[in-house]
Amino acid sequence: MSVAYDRLVSLLTLKLGVASEDVAPDITFEELEVDSLALVELTDILDAEFGVKLEEGAVRKDRKLAEVASILEQYENGRS
Repeated sequence: MSVAYDRLVSLLTLKLGVASEDVAPDITFEELEVDSLALVELTDILDAEFGVKLEEGAVRKDRKLAEVASILEQYENGRS
């Protein structure tokens, strides 16, 4: 995958306690059983880690991890 994806997975496992064996690019946060409060926390973590301000809804329960990684890459490349 990408550097953004790897960083996202690392943050999910280290900060939210998601088991690394449960993570895959095509899995959603809902399938990982990440609740709404944890998604807000993750959004804040991603903002700080990537030095961006994600739009509301960028990280949703129905988004696949690969989709969020792609969004992060767009922000990093200045195409928000």
